[in-house]
Amino acid sequence: MSDNRGTIGIEWSVAAIQVGTRHRRDHGEMRPLVASIERYGLLQPLTITPEGFLICGARRLAAIKILGWKTVRVWIRSGLSDRLGQLLAEQDENVLHKPLTPLEATGLYRELKALLEEDAKKRQELTQFHEGHKPGEHGGGNLPAPATSAYGESRAQAAAMVPGGVSYRTFDKIGYLEKVADDETMPDELRGRAQAELEQVNAGAPVSPAYERIHGEVDEEFANKQAELHQLAEEALARVKAEHRAKRKKLRKPPMVRRSDGPFPTRAFVLTWTELTDWWESYDLHQLAVELTAEQIDDFHTALTGSNTFAKQLDTERENVPIEQRGKPLNRRAHLRAL
Repeated sequence: MSDNRGTIGIEWSVAAIQVGTRHRRDHGEMRPLVASIERYGLLQPLTITPEGFLICGARRLAAIKILGWKTVRVWIRSGLSDRLGQLLAEQDENVLHKPLTPLEATGLYRELKALLEEDAKKRQELTQFHEGHKPGEHGGGNLPAPATSAYGESRAQAAAMVPGGVSYRTFDKIGYLEKVADDETMPDELRGRAQAELEQVNAGAPVSPAYERIHGEVDEEFANKQAELHQLAEEALARVKAEHRAKRKKLRKPPMVRRSDGPFPTRAFVLTWTELTDWWESYDLHQLAVELTAEQIDDFHTALTGSNTFAKQLDTERENVPIEQRGKPLNRRAHLRAL
């Protein structure tokens, strides 16, 4: 880095330098850099934290490892041990060296955004009014400035920190493609197409058309799944209803003419149906439709089915009875002997 204030120059073991997580995955063509360092030496030392964490010089470190160096002169920079400081240093280094690929830049943007949002949240929590922590009691200088970064502002800030001048919307679209490619709940074909689009974007293809294509396929996949689930739910409900009706029909089979405990007397039949004369005029159809349960409706229809069956059987039996015997008491003994 050009500004070396707060640094100390010292020899450091190459093996002891910790690279950690960095967003550059491709160092590019290394042979010219290796040849330059071999001929002229390391013109610009690496920059590390006091803990040995690499801040600037990932490509130079890779080159001296190729050359087999055991030690290297480094600048030790204090005040950048936290993750955000390291990311900002990495971002500053990338301005002056090989540009990040679109996917590398998206990874850097994503982590910067998360850290900025976390930092804003912490600063906002510190400025909340609560007992024992009120402005004016400890002096204005003891409280940090209120957090002003909303989610959208954090995205814009993070995008501005990444070299290349790409908007956060572009980074978010690339992130969406990455999410689809990594989503194991998606069909393999769709994940493969998202991965292919990412490779094209990384090679320089425009982002928005790739995003629109995959986003449209994801929407279609979601709609198909919803329709399939709806169809399965309707089929399951129909099966349950059919099983319920079959079960009730089996359990409540309409009674036939005879009962196991002997038939009721004719007088009981006459009294029952005399009482039911014009019974339908005594009820409010709408009230019944609202208040009766499905089970009660089923019971009603079961009774009607049994009654209609009984009526047909009665009419058939009456046709076999001579006219002169109709309306007269039945000789039970003679009837039983005939049976």
